[in-house]
Amino acid sequence: MKLYHLVLKDILRRKKRVLYAALGIVIAAMTVVGILTIATAGQTKIYAQLEKYGANLNVIPAISNIDMTLGDLSLGALTVGENYIPETKLIEIRQIADGMIRESLGIEDDGYIATIAPKLYINTQVKSTSLLAVGVEPNEERAIKTWWEIREGEYLEEGDYALLGAQTAQLLDLNIGNTISLNGREITVTGILEEAGSSDDYQIFVPIKILQTVYGKEGIVSSVDIRALCNACPVELIADGINQNITGVRAVAVKQVAESEMGLMEKMNNFMLALAGITLVIGAFGVVNTMMTSVHDRIKDIGIMRAVGASRNQIIKAFVYEAIIIGIIGGIFGYVAGTLVAYVVGPLVFEGAAINYVLQYLPLSLFLSIFVAIISTAYPAYRATTIRVSDSFRSL
Repeated sequence: MKLYHLVLKDILRRKKRVLYAALGIVIAAMTVVGILTIATAGQTKIYAQLEKYGANLNVIPAISNIDMTLGDLSLGALTVGENYIPETKLIEIRQIADGMIRESLGIEDDGYIATIAPKLYINTQVKSTSLLAVGVEPNEERAIKTWWEIREGEYLEEGDYALLGAQTAQLLDLNIGNTISLNGREITVTGILEEAGSSDDYQIFVPIKILQTVYGKEGIVSSVDIRALCNACPVELIADGINQNITGVRAVAVKQVAESEMGLMEKMNNFMLALAGITLVIGAFGVVNTMMTSVHDRIKDIGIMRAVGASRNQIIKAFVYEAIIIGIIGGIFGYVAGTLVAYVVGPLVFEGAAINYVLQYLPLSLFLSIFVAIISTAYPAYRATTIRVSDSFRSL
């Protein structure tokens, strides 16, 4: 009879003890797989939101609040700075953005590289309903917001035209061809956007030149979105260049915001993985305890094996084979349990995140489980090799 046949027969004879040994491994593998699966879903959601935002950089007016005090009395806050950005600074913003991209990527083309999309925000009323009108450059805005889809009509063009968010059209009961009044100027609705689940659904988009003229805001914008259309573009350097060279504005790299969020999530993952490591150690002690009990219960069997000529290596192999089987059981059930836990807990941690099973974590679960089981079996296997034939006879 081959050695592994003997091990399988012994495991089938002691099923409960083997399952108890595997339970600690299952819990440890479940914790690791669950944490990694949830983390993967969270990262996917964050990057999807980043991609959906479209812009790599956002430039806003450099406004700050100063707390006014008189002794220990607070007199409120004083806002310092302009609420708008002069359009003349758009040229400087483009020079810095395109210049740094050319320098970073070695591009010699003198044409425009980055997409610069200025916006003007105006709080207004349409049909006695307060809403936000957004002035945009139609072509640049379409390049930034690649996820926009037109539900009805056509996309925004230059002129007295408006593009409505889905909820705005429903709220105001507007259709293609209807007109709305913006500060006394008649604007024709030419298109309605598909619902995107963002603030765009509740806004009215018109050409920025029209909105500037209607509300007396010529020559100024509220913010500027910049999209550098390459993965290797130095968005952080562009932001620093704008902040250092252009007064009155503040550039924020969207990637930096995402990385801050990812950094916080990574710290949480590290903490949870540390707990998973502790669980692995506890599971290992469970395997050690079970295997030591197994050695004590099998003194007679081990003695007989030694009596019929079994070497120490063969006895060690028998325990290693058993550990591998325990590890395989723990790895498979740990992966399944961890995935189920992720499906339950994931949406609570990251609201709206889509949890999917990650098949690549199955080999990881198996490797960790088998590794821990084998390491845990090392000492019990060594103890088994020290049993003498005479000891087995005394146990009869």
